Amino acid sequence: MHVNSNDPLGAAISVVTQGARGLSDLLGAYQKRDPAARTKLEVLLLYPGVHAVIMHRVSNWLWRHHLRFLARLNSQIARHMTGIEIHPGATIGRRFVIDHGMGIVIGETAQVGNDCLIYHGVTLGGTGKDRGKRHPTLGDHVLVGCNASVLGPVTIGNHSRVAAEAVVLHDVPPYSTVAGVPAHVVRSVNDKDEVVHSSASLRVDDEEDICLDCDTLIMHHRRVVRM
Repeated sequence: MHVNSNDPLGAAISVVTQGARGLSDLLGAYQKRDPAARTKLEVLLLYPGVHAVIMHRVSNWLWRHHLRFLARLNSQIARHMTGIEIHPGATIGRRFVIDHGMGIVIGETAQVGNDCLIYHGVTLGGTGKDRGKRHPTLGDHVLVGCNASVLGPVTIGNHSRVAAEAVVLHDVPPYSTVAGVPAHVVRSVNDKDEVVHSSASLRVDDEEDICLDCDTLIMHHRRVVRM
């Protein structure tokens, strides 16, 4: 939508319209992925993941306009309200679904693509004290299971999955599943048509799409211990 830069009213209307459309898409994403989400109003009022994302949009705007103190203040208020800590400098894509959410940490230079889904206890953190790009990049349609850690400036490819409690220290190819400590690829899909966790089909109650079964995880942990 083209807006005349000399028309502040038109610019304001455009911002409000885009914001409303983005919010509607976000609420719709929760309804598609969570069978417990009955109405958009319920999601808007009762889901802390939605509150965290909305407040992050404000914090990120303040951050990009160099109002850094206000940005950090707003992000800390959001943290205390939701239990979800997203640095105002982080870049978050559209339709970002946070299930439960308690204990999530997303660092300053993290980038999250569109239609991603993450669970409680996830850390998108840095390694070392570098001031440059030091946090992960998640592609589109990425799923990160509960209590998983993705550390450093690594890239998780589109349509990939990180199993619960995995620790990811290296790049993950697109259309892959990783598990273990440290995480490594345990499943890869070469044919995009075979992918079963697209944004339309991925649901928060589908355990097979969240992580590998317990026996597989135990096997990989034992393999790490023997190394």
